[in-house]
Amino acid sequence: MPRTPRTARLAGAAAVALAAALTLTACGSDGGGTSPAKVTRQKADSPYEGTVLGKNFEKPDLQLTDTAGQPYDLRQKTNGKATLLFFGYTSCPDVCPTTMGDIGVAMKKLSAEERQKVNVVFVSTDPQRDTPQVLRTWLDSMGSDFTGLTGDLAKVKTAAKSLGIMIEDPVVNGDGTVTSTHGAQVLAFLPSDDKAHVLYLSGTEEKTYEHDLPLLAKGVSA
Repeated sequence: MPRTPRTARLAGAAAVALAAALTLTACGSDGGGTSPAKVTRQKADSPYEGTVLGKNFEKPDLQLTDTAGQPYDLRQKTNGKATLLFFGYTSCPDVCPTTMGDIGVAMKKLSAEERQKVNVVFVSTDPQRDTPQVLRTWLDSMGSDFTGLTGDLAKVKTAAKSLGIMIEDPVVNGDGTVTSTHGAQVLAFLPSDDKAHVLYLSGTEEKTYEHDLPLLAKGVSA
């Protein structure tokens, strides 16, 4: 089967807003490579290994459906808790499972008390295929307590755009595979103000999450 290269491009105004060169990643079901984005750490004295943002983004006003089939208000449900937010889809062959898998490994190294203080939220960019049941099965292999959200793609795109993350409509290829092009950043929201302070790009190593998650759980300032 021919390999579909992953699309990587600068996110234009979003790159300026995030003070970084952010990429869009086309996750085709037959794989592909990616070029790492270059970013500039905003604070050299930050305790975090992730990239500290120059602009702190509000948590999106987003209401979708969780994996139990219940309405889920992102702001309400995660208010006052450290939150990692990632947009992707379950049939992605590379970036999505590796990113969520690395976060899952790092989460398992937290104490039970620390884990209670960190939310991991995965928002589907392919809601037509990512039903609540599909999302739950997929997420359980990485973290049984991870939150999966699915629903109106227009709402998802609007929420992501407010964070400088671009999402395009999924494309069904001639062989039946699906390509969903989406920003591959993970944003970390601090519990102190529910704003995004730290950015993790595609390719961030598990050890970076392992280092930063305890800080996020404690609400340490970036």
